[in-house]
Amino acid sequence: MVQERQAGLIRIRFNIVAAILAPIMMLVLAGCSNASGETASGPAPNPLLYEIASADGTVEGWMVGTIHALPDRVAWQTDQIARVTAEADLLVVEVAGLDDGEMLASTFATLSTTQGLPPLVQRVPQDLKAPLASLMGRGGIGTERFATMETWAAAIVLAQATAVGDPANGVDRMLIRQFADRSVRELEGATAQLSIFDRLPEPQQRAMLAAVIRESADKSADPARLQRAWLSGDSDTIEQATHTGILADPALRETLLVARNQRWAAALGAVLEQQPRPLIAVGAAHLVGPDGLERLLAAQGYRIRRLP
Repeated sequence: MVQERQAGLIRIRFNIVAAILAPIMMLVLAGCSNASGETASGPAPNPLLYEIASADGTVEGWMVGTIHALPDRVAWQTDQIARVTAEADLLVVEVAGLDDGEMLASTFATLSTTQGLPPLVQRVPQDLKAPLASLMGRGGIGTERFATMETWAAAIVLAQATAVGDPANGVDRMLIRQFADRSVRELEGATAQLSIFDRLPEPQQRAMLAAVIRESADKSADPARLQRAWLSGDSDTIEQATHTGILADPALRETLLVARNQRWAAALGAVLEQQPRPLIAVGAAHLVGPDGLERLLAAQGYRIRRLP
């Protein structure tokens, strides 16, 4: 029994490293494929990268949009990203401890476990019971996995169950390693980030689960399109994606994206006022649109310029 639980924690560890969220990245971008070679098909790599300057033009830092899992051998680090990575004094990420698998697994297990929950099949509408069973079958997941797992956590596990892409290749994780000799700060941390889900009312958790199941059953979906959008820096397509899936629900969008961006913008304003120049690396969906960090930092008086 102990060995079975340890094996379960190991499986959770790899899922949660990818899923520790930008919610849209977890559910839409993190599992996208079509990039098994040196580069993905389509335009040359050009992920979202911004220069942040004060009103007088002094460069105060940079901001790059990340993706939390990728297939092997995806060439994404452009010359500009390499340059700012070398010039930045510190790195700011959502979660700093992405290589601490035991901590992540323990945090996930602690927050996600509750005794006496109804079977997962009873937490979805009638029309999603068959698609749920199909998704679990494709992911090789038995019903016992969810016996004590809260609904939000089940949604995360199911979202990753059939995903293509390795969390070890996640851009934020790779950048953290490149800053091994410099300071790395986190905007939230694993406990705070997962606690956002844990505090969701059950109806919103079930809406999240339903959205994951519907996405998995959508035969017309083209996940590779969204990975290409991230790789080429197609901000319009990325912004459109922040209104689909779980983020199509206004309450979930407010909690998981809009409110977090506002908190981050306030925290980043304080970081940018200090002398060291940061590279801010967060899920690309957090940068775009009227609720994104690009607009929120511009509203604080910073001059934000996309770098080619």
